[in-house]
This record gives sequence, C-alpha cells and structure tokens, in this order.
Amino acid sequence: MPNPLELRTRIKSVDNTRQITRAMQLVAASRMRRAQEAVESSRPYSHHMTEVVHRLVQARGSESLPPLLRPRPIERTAIVVMTTNRGLAGPLNTNIVRAAISEIDELGGGNRISLMIVGRKGQEALASSHNIHTVFDEMSDQPTTADVDPIVQAVTSGYREGDFDEVRVVYPEFVNTLTQRPLSSRVLPVLATGEQQQVRELDMILEPDASTVLEAIVPKYVEMTFYRALLELVASEQSARMVAMRAATENATELIESLRRAYNKLRQARITSEIIDIASGAKALADA
Repeated sequence: MPNPLELRTRIKSVDNTRQITRAMQLVAASRMRRAQEAVESSRPYSHHMTEVVHRLVQARGSESLPPLLRPRPIERTAIVVMTTNRGLAGPLNTNIVRAAISEIDELGGGNRISLMIVGRKGQEALASSHNIHTVFDEMSDQPTTADVDPIVQAVTSGYREGDFDEVRVVYPEFVNTLTQRPLSSRVLPVLATGEQQQVRELDMILEPDASTVLEAIVPKYVEMTFYRALLELVASEQSARMVAMRAATENATELIESLRRAYNKLRQARITSEIIDIASGAKALADA
C-alpha cells in the first residue's frame, strides 16, 4: 500500500501531465478552427473543378486525351497515403493505415503498388511490411498549394512516363470534430476505360478549344485534389488531437481526485491511529 509521500508525488506528477495535455488541447482547438474553415472553403472549388474536368473529358468525344488523362490497362497503381507527422491524435493514423492496407490488398499488392507516404506516422506504420516509393514529411500545419507541389510532380511525372497507370489517394475526410472518415479516391486517370460516369451536358464556350483548355486545367485539377486532401488531413488531425487531449485531461483529473481520496483516507487513518495511541497512553497512565 503506498504511503502518503508516494501519493503526493504521484498526484504532483499527474497534475503536471494534466497541465501539458490541457495546453495541447487548447492549441489544437485553436488550430482546429482555422483548419476547419480552410477545408470547408476549399470543398466547393474542388467539387466544381472536378466536375469541369469530367465534363471537358466527356466533350472531347473520340479525340485523343492529354497524357495525364489518357487511360490505359492498369498494371501498376500509385497510392498516396496521407498521414500526420506527429502522434497524439487518437486512432486517426491507425484508421488511415488500415484503409491503405485494405486498398493495397484489393489491388493485389506486391509489385503492382507504388506506395507514396505523406507524414512520418504512415512511414513508421508501413515501412516494415511494404515497399515505400517516396516519403513526403515536410508539411505545414497551415498548408498552401506549395506544400503539395512535390506530390503533384511525383505523380504526374510517374504517370506520364508510365511508371504507373493509375493514381489513388487515401486520406481522412473531415466530417465533424468527433468524426474523421478514411476515404480512397482515384486521381488519375479521370475517366478510366469502360467506366461510365454521369456528367452534365457541357454548357460552356471553350477558347481556343477543349484540348487546349484540358491541357491547362488538368495540372490544376491534380494540384487541387491533393491540396484538398491535405487540408482534410490537417483538419482531421487537429480535431482528433483536441478530442484526445481533452479525454486525457479529463482522465488525469479523475485520477487526481482518486489519488487525493486515497491520500486523505491514509492521512485520516494515521490521525485516528495517533489519537488512539494517545488515548491508550493516557488511560495507562491514569490506571498506574
């Protein structure tokens, strides 16, 4: 059974930890609000960009597509897995890695997969069991399109050169503060061979022509796709960390209360024992 000194030491240690988790909770909450605003504002633009690209591809008809949109038999797939650089984000990274592994298994695994990892946590989780092609770990907490330039360059050059025939991205979709849902989506090609996709009839004037517009817009589409995925990741990370640190703070508070009750019981028992000893001694002296 611990003595009062050990309990006081443990209470102080847990209280110090609680102060740290409380500070991390407040920092994450502040960053979470900015990240949520960023991802919410990016979604309409990303949605319309994707829709425009699909409609332009449909408008081309039988004309040849730009290299980045040209579908071919899929023999090798590049999967970009978006994870965080830091931990203390609850089950977020575990869920992303689990979704990535499921995707790899569905596609056949092995040499059919070229794995690109965003974030050190994904690298740590997958390095021992999978061959990693590239790691991107220089990401900001307030990302800009410049942060995704290395990713865009890697996937577009690899697709053009035939290193892989398909590009997919696995990332957490921010739903709300308590929910982040792992998603997998195809980035390239936009419309795979034999795949039917319903898009609205093209109702725009293209200058000088659809081919030139597609050549110009597709790199922006790829950039925006990865940029939005990165914004979703940051919003999910800060939300998951805020929730995890809040839970840790609450658990620390409960533990401190439990330790203080135990400390007070020991102290009360010691005082009671001392009173009994004094009373017994006084009675012995009186009887002498």
